[in-house]
Amino acid sequence: MDLVLLFGILFGAIALGFPVAIALAGSSAIFIIVTGQVPPMVVAHRMINGVDSFPLLAVPFFILAGNLMNTAGITERIFEFAKALVGWMRGGLGHVNVGASVIFAGMSGAAVADAGGLGAIEIKAMRDAGYDPGFSVGVTAASSTIGPIIPPSLPMVIYGVVAGASIGQLFAAGFIPGLIMAVSLMIMVFYYARVRNYPRDARFSIRRLGSTSQRAFLSLLTPVIIVGGILTGAFTPTEAAIAACVWALFLGLIVYRTLTWRRFLRVSYDTIETTAVVLFIVAAASIFAWVLTSNRVPEHFAALLLSASDNPIVILILINLILLIVGCFLETVAAITILVPVLLPIATQVGIDPVHFGVIMVLNLMIGLLTPPIGMVLYVLSRVSNVPFERCVVATAPFLIPLGIVLALITFVPALTMWLPTLIYR
Repeated sequence: MDLVLLFGILFGAIALGFPVAIALAGSSAIFIIVTGQVPPMVVAHRMINGVDSFPLLAVPFFILAGNLMNTAGITERIFEFAKALVGWMRGGLGHVNVGASVIFAGMSGAAVADAGGLGAIEIKAMRDAGYDPGFSVGVTAASSTIGPIIPPSLPMVIYGVVAGASIGQLFAAGFIPGLIMAVSLMIMVFYYARVRNYPRDARFSIRRLGSTSQRAFLSLLTPVIIVGGILTGAFTPTEAAIAACVWALFLGLIVYRTLTWRRFLRVSYDTIETTAVVLFIVAAASIFAWVLTSNRVPEHFAALLLSASDNPIVILILINLILLIVGCFLETVAAITILVPVLLPIATQVGIDPVHFGVIMVLNLMIGLLTPPIGMVLYVLSRVSNVPFERCVVATAPFLIPLGIVLALITFVPALTMWLPTLIYR
């Protein structure tokens, strides 16, 4: 009965429009005060403990790196290089959209940063070339989900902290699935291009490819520095985030000279604001997850789920359904912090590797960014494209098909996820 109070307050607060972090922390505090299980001061202690983690230092630095790259003109250079590389294909700018997202994924690790930074450039270019605005928004939204799968990845940092899993192995595990996502989306773009007779946006030119690659060369070194440093052991994920910021500052201030001190201050303010929001959500979700754990909710839920079946395939299907539903209603960071203590023990009990499970969870929640009512990526793209939110939802829906196929492949073919971390770390 006490748990009915907890969830009733939580869902009621969300329905009334309270921010997710306030709803999580408030429902937990009221539950603790009403039940008297522990002193109310536990709320503050648990929230502080939730963010008292060295790996979480990577969060503000990756956010800052992404903001610096958007502001310093790095994203434009990446877009021009991707256009020279794949723009000659039918529906070229759609393929450029996906290719640029793959490159940018190796820098920022956040879907919203991809959508807000590259998205504005990509949608404007596709509009100017005569592409349907709905198609432009749909492919941009879908390709932005690659960002948190290919390393570095902010959601995987959060998952690694909560699950006690190796962040380096999680980063390695996301590389191949991210590339498979890109291929599947490019196949979808090719299908649309054939059906709607979209043009080839540019002739393939070795000379143009050479000039754009030369212009973007230092920008393209960013994912090499970050991912290569992590996978070779030269950096920890936190150190790689700092290296990314230093490199972005070097490019923006010294090489390209596009980053003024006024812009740097604005980027710093934006980073502080975003980091505060993310860490507040982590802290609030931590106390909520602690309340669930202390009331043995994970044990009861595990018993309920395992009573249906102990077959790993059936369990994975059920967990995927749960994550897809939760992703529609809950912000990614909060969902990870709350659900990992509940679902990970079930997954490990049926023999699923925590690293494999982490990639499954993050991809599920990325799909949730493309679905209402939360759909953060859709809200961002609706704003930058001036396309109504409802139309963004309809335009993005077909791209959920290739993402769903990739999710099924990653779920039921563990080798796609585990081959690289096994090769590098084990």
